[in-house]
Amino acid sequence: MKFRAKIVDAACLNHFTRVSCMVAKLARACTLRISPCKLHFILADSAAGGGVSMWCELPQENFFSEFQMEGVSEENNEIYVELTSENLARALKTAQNARALKVKLTNKHFPCLTISIELVSLSSSSRMVTHDIPIKVIPRKLWKNLQEPTIPDSDVSIYLPLLKTMKSVVEKMKNISSHLIIQANLNGDLNLKIETELVCVTTHFKDLGNPPLASEDASQDRDPEQMAEVHVDIRKFLQLLAGQQVNPTRAVCISCGAVVPLMSQLLSGPTLWSWLLGPHSDVVSHKMVHFDLLHEDVSLQYFIPALS
Repeated sequence: MKFRAKIVDAACLNHFTRVSCMVAKLARACTLRISPCKLHFILADSAAGGGVSMWCELPQENFFSEFQMEGVSEENNEIYVELTSENLARALKTAQNARALKVKLTNKHFPCLTISIELVSLSSSSRMVTHDIPIKVIPRKLWKNLQEPTIPDSDVSIYLPLLKTMKSVVEKMKNISSHLIIQANLNGDLNLKIETELVCVTTHFKDLGNPPLASEDASQDRDPEQMAEVHVDIRKFLQLLAGQQVNPTRAVCISCGAVVPLMSQLLSGPTLWSWLLGPHSDVVSHKMVHFDLLHEDVSLQYFIPALS
């Protein structure tokens, strides 16, 4: 296995740094999947165990001026390694105003992802800073657990308000309850709701609009006023909102009646997709919320399991 890449454009370097910081806020440890065309940051925790899952995709040609890799074999030309996200984010933070950044797989008594940063001093001379990030190579037999499944048919699709607005609302709700109820319908209504023995607070968003559904047949018999809802851990939802380093130009919320897999196929356009599964409280424990954020050349999918 071999991997070597280089970034010389300042904008690309800053963008790559922002993405790494976002990933670090969402996942303590993750899998880095390297393929000839793309990089992926993957977190595949068990939803049944209450863990969140993540799938972040970056087209390599939009970031790297040089990119060379050889996978485990000609038939399986990919590399999977596990690393601590914060280690990568800290290394890249030292690359501000760098002339160039190189990243490669090395073996220095243990497998490493080596980050070499060329910095320019006040005298215009350059100096190199190197970070060796420990990694664990994932064997081929475990790759099947780190793939992206297909998308189920949806019931409700609705545009979301600004993420900053949602973050402000959810931060206040977090002080009252640890559970959040998210509701949406085909009339463009979205509710963020908390309930306790003493108080019930709901924030209503009206006339958000409903984009075309991935499957028109899935909701043609659905009452436009009927709410699909899911109960989630409010801290996990807020973690997603607080971890964003980029803002989408458009955000969409979709509700499904089928169990969504850990990851789904990417959708086109700069959107944030949220799957709200299980409109009935007796089955909500088997569902989850799925966010799919696309901004320019970066796609982030994030999955929060529903509470029972």
